[in-house]
Amino acid sequence: MKDVNHLWGIDLGGTKAEGVVIGPGGLNDILFRDRVPTGAENGYQHILDQLEKLVGMMEQKLGYRPEKLGIGTPGTLDPKIQTMKGCNSECMNGMPMKDDLERILKMKVFIANDANCFALAEARMGVVAQKFPKAQVVFGVIMGTGVGGGLVVNGRVINGLHGIGGEWGHNFLDESGGPCYCGKSGCVEKVLAGPALERYYASVTGNKLRLKEIYDLYKKGDENGVKTMKRLTSFFGKAISVIINIVDPDVIVIGGGVGNIDEIYTEGVAEIRKHIFNNGVVETPIVKPVLGDSAGVFGAAYLTI
Repeated sequence: MKDVNHLWGIDLGGTKAEGVVIGPGGLNDILFRDRVPTGAENGYQHILDQLEKLVGMMEQKLGYRPEKLGIGTPGTLDPKIQTMKGCNSECMNGMPMKDDLERILKMKVFIANDANCFALAEARMGVVAQKFPKAQVVFGVIMGTGVGGGLVVNGRVINGLHGIGGEWGHNFLDESGGPCYCGKSGCVEKVLAGPALERYYASVTGNKLRLKEIYDLYKKGDENGVKTMKRLTSFFGKAISVIINIVDPDVIVIGGGVGNIDEIYTEGVAEIRKHIFNNGVVETPIVKPVLGDSAGVFGAAYLTI
């Protein structure tokens, strides 16, 4: 029987689509969780077919089909023309995915990008809900192979007029980052993402190493490892100070592989003090997430509220 207290969500990635149904008990009440291959290499229609298959699995398990479904995507729905943009699964770009899914699934579909879903999940269920329950404004950051951001106010994603609310990764930071796929140069992503830091290390040493290896060398006092980590923390402080100056969030949550580097939360915060418009005082909690890989699918489910 239909239960309006259940939240249905799907995290749509390039290789898999994961579905979840969350009961009233939140983290302790996961009623369904499973995945299917996305098969993006087989084209847009195949992705739609796989999503329909996944929803069918969810319906079979729960015994009903809800009125609303949230979907986290590796791109953004343009709110004006209602087509997808910025998707790394390129077959989705320019396609009316929301309209197509609503027609196929016979339910209301809410779409947000993965960074927004990350921020929403940590605000609603994760570290913010657990440690900062009174927080109203949350900024979520993903620093991994790319850099993204999501803004949540009073438990709701701020998508913005163009659907690009929270797009921290594609603001100018420093020319040394070089050209970005977005068409600009020196974006935050081209300076702070894992591959960008690896490229910097290679440029000063001639050696190509993974970020974890560079970080290990840093901890041993390696000169170029230290330079690379200093680049991360100094530019992180400069870039995140802009977010604090404009939005002044109650909490900032840092996800992604680069976010596991402890110096972000010490030296990186010290760097913020140099740029914040608050006489060098930084009281903003900058914390690690607690939901891990679950954040995307949980956040998608909360889009339906």
